[in-house]
Amino acid sequence: MYPESLLAQLFQEIFLEKGIDEKKDRNFIQTLNEHLPKIHRLYGEIYAAHPEGESQFKSLVKVLVEAYQSREKGLRKRDEEKAKTGTWFLSNQLAGMSLYVDRFAGNLKTMPSKLPHLEELGVNFLHLMPVFESPQGESDGGYAVSDFRKVDPRFGTLEELISLRKKMHSKGMYLMLDIVLNHTSHHHEWAQKAKGGDSYYQDFFYAYGHRSIPDEFERDMPEIFPESAPGNFTWNEEMGKWVMTVFHRYQWDLNYTNPHVFRAMLENVLFYGNLGVDLLRIDAPAFIWKQLGTSCQNLPQAHTLLRLIKQCVQVATPGMAILGEAIVAPKEIMKYFGTGEFIAQECDFAYNATQMALQWDMLASGETQVMLAAQHQILQKPYGTSWITYTRCHDDIGLGYDDYMIAQAGKDPYVHRKFLKDYFSFSGDQWMSPARGALFSSNPKTGDARISGTLASLCGLEKALIEGNEPAIDQSIQKILMMQAHSIFLGGLPMLFYGDEVGYTNDYSYQNDPGKSYDNRWMHRPVIDWEKVSRKNENGTVENRIFSGTKRLLQIRKSHELFSDLSNISWMSPHNIHVAGFVRRMGNARMYCLFNFSDKAAYLTWYAFRELGEGSARLWDHWTESEVEVGPDHEYLILEPYGFRVLEPKA
Repeated sequence: MYPESLLAQLFQEIFLEKGIDEKKDRNFIQTLNEHLPKIHRLYGEIYAAHPEGESQFKSLVKVLVEAYQSREKGLRKRDEEKAKTGTWFLSNQLAGMSLYVDRFAGNLKTMPSKLPHLEELGVNFLHLMPVFESPQGESDGGYAVSDFRKVDPRFGTLEELISLRKKMHSKGMYLMLDIVLNHTSHHHEWAQKAKGGDSYYQDFFYAYGHRSIPDEFERDMPEIFPESAPGNFTWNEEMGKWVMTVFHRYQWDLNYTNPHVFRAMLENVLFYGNLGVDLLRIDAPAFIWKQLGTSCQNLPQAHTLLRLIKQCVQVATPGMAILGEAIVAPKEIMKYFGTGEFIAQECDFAYNATQMALQWDMLASGETQVMLAAQHQILQKPYGTSWITYTRCHDDIGLGYDDYMIAQAGKDPYVHRKFLKDYFSFSGDQWMSPARGALFSSNPKTGDARISGTLASLCGLEKALIEGNEPAIDQSIQKILMMQAHSIFLGGLPMLFYGDEVGYTNDYSYQNDPGKSYDNRWMHRPVIDWEKVSRKNENGTVENRIFSGTKRLLQIRKSHELFSDLSNISWMSPHNIHVAGFVRRMGNARMYCLFNFSDKAAYLTWYAFRELGEGSARLWDHWTESEVEVGPDHEYLILEPYGFRVLEPKA
């Protein structure tokens, strides 16, 4: 790698070549100089020993300069405005929704006409599920990308995507898109050239002519989809080689030991930044580094690559934040925020998948002990970073918390996990359960499985509607709103999933589509019927009750700055095992958020509000819009079944 003494000379050469002006571009030059030492060091940790490490580092710097020069003036101004607000993405004013463009609006051209629906709800942050080119029948929901820079014709054009982004920005909205760093479709140009015998592009992947090395990898690598895609390698007849395919046979894993791969993918990352993306969701970052003798997940080099990407983004497209989609154990997820000198300098966001899963644990069991046992790890998230908080997303619900958390609650981990799977699935033994879901990716060897199903169906609404059971419908709606309230007030950026705002139940039509029938996650990815959505305006309908309730929850959040993610949450002592309670604080202000996960009324001693020496005679409930008088310690606050309160002390 370059000695420090030659770095300045290197950059002067590149600046001269690219026409960088010392006066006009002084802010960029200053930013690059600030981040240069870390960029150089992080790059060297991975590629110093590679024979093309130095030449590719020079190319990397050129990529940064070119990305900066390509950034439109409007986005540079937006960068400056974000910088003035500090860490812009911690704000309580943000509320998100994740959606499939085609299933929500038809295409990108019609998407702007649906923005008023989102604005009415209070959503101003949109995660558009993958829209870039992906082969039908082998798309993995858009995560098998065949062209990182071409919008799939099914959705529209790149110009229509940019037009939508500009429309959103003009309305004060934010855009989130995905990039898949770990793999490409085998239809991608790189894979096609590799199949044609181009050794340069074969080195972009893990490809072996003999089975010996794949077998070595397989000894330590788990199977991600043991039912639909067993094993981690696929034979390619055209190349006459085994290719690493961790997820599906049509998704070829990229080889980041090759610096050419990193440079090429960094170009794509910065391309998305210059599209105007506010938050870039990096899909499956835990898998991007592979090493024999390991599980090939969550390796230190993966974190080094993510830190390097973050440093480069801060130089060239600084208004774009980074989300690491690492759905891993709580202890591992914290590392994606950065460790050591890189605390809060790796990923800005991570999914709070542990808490999401624990909500469903509480809903099924009616008890909070397992959830509370996980908080000592979740609360370690560093200040300046944030969670995506959610009740569910496009993916399955994995029970990815540790067995010791279950054991601490006095439960047998195997028995408890079996209970949860039975409770939420059609095939389970809990025939009295109101939930209607399905097990996804069951592994008969380990007993592991995840859960599919919409928020409404898992909360019992589907079953209640089929039976015409009005009390059960009422209770299901109460569950839905309680689950959403828990996510919305918890801390982080709340991300709703489309259809949940009007109570969509499972869609079973995926079973008739050969490209989707093998993946029951499509049951919770509905095609939106806008006539159904319009019932949100009819008082008393299911759609109206859920939509108006969700809207009010977002309004309450936006009305109180203490719901910003200021690392200002503390959990209340478990005075009742059915009630989850936390306090959000900012200065002298505080808010008690309480949730009864039981199907029976729960009694919470008034001492819970005095325990920390913060007693108050009266509390205002922002949800019921009523005042509560704090009684003596031998009396109780009563929470109705699946009821919740958002209580603020009154002077």
